[in-house]
Amino acid sequence: MIRETLKKSKLLQKLYYIYRRIISKKKYQKQYTQFKQNLSQKRGFQMESKDVRMVLNEDTSSTLFDTHYIYHPAWAVRIVKKINPEVHVDISSTLTFSSMLSAFIPVEFYDYRPANLQLSGLISKKGDLQNLPFKDGSVASLSCLHTVEHIGLGRYGDPIDPNGDLVAVSELNRVLAPNGNLLFAVPIGQPRICFNAHRIYSYTQIMEYFSELTLEEFSLIPDNAIETGIIANASKKDSDAQEYGCGLFWFSKKS
Repeated sequence: MIRETLKKSKLLQKLYYIYRRIISKKKYQKQYTQFKQNLSQKRGFQMESKDVRMVLNEDTSSTLFDTHYIYHPAWAVRIVKKINPEVHVDISSTLTFSSMLSAFIPVEFYDYRPANLQLSGLISKKGDLQNLPFKDGSVASLSCLHTVEHIGLGRYGDPIDPNGDLVAVSELNRVLAPNGNLLFAVPIGQPRICFNAHRIYSYTQIMEYFSELTLEEFSLIPDNAIETGIIANASKKDSDAQEYGCGLFWFSKKS
């Protein structure tokens, strides 16, 4: 019964998508004709068919966005600003985070696939999360956001290793300095692997992985974040109720 309902639901979604495409194309064609008829040659713009781009379905009532990738960097920037380190080290998080943060705090960014990103206040280098180029206890301000869940799945050209994420976690624990801070984010809910996209962890798993650190804050980007935003100071119960949430962990290492 459930399976049949899901099949019908997917079929209805597909039919609705096709319907939306047809309506959007008709609207586009009408707008294109209207715009071209009213375009003044005095403006100096050329409008040729080879330059036409058909962008559909963006005339929504509100601006849509990926809640995970908008909210988690926004959360992390606010924490780093509060910590106010001399230098912040980021391991393979979204480039938006490091590039924005570098406007007011020097940032060193490391990635398995180094980014040719050139900005003042930002240093971009190659780095392997399973073998970080730092001495034990040497990094005072560290982040690894929405990254560890990919390690060992081969998605980004890294070696296949079912325990690659655990090696990465061990490296983060190793390099974090006494009195240092770690910002960590991963998909959270009921533990499972969606090969080769990512893993999803439970709150309990993450707390066990970083059992030697102190949790300063746990916040959550829930499944319905488009309505709620971030849940600050969330609970384990909140986390366990998610299908594909994003757990935001601020850890510190006491000396």
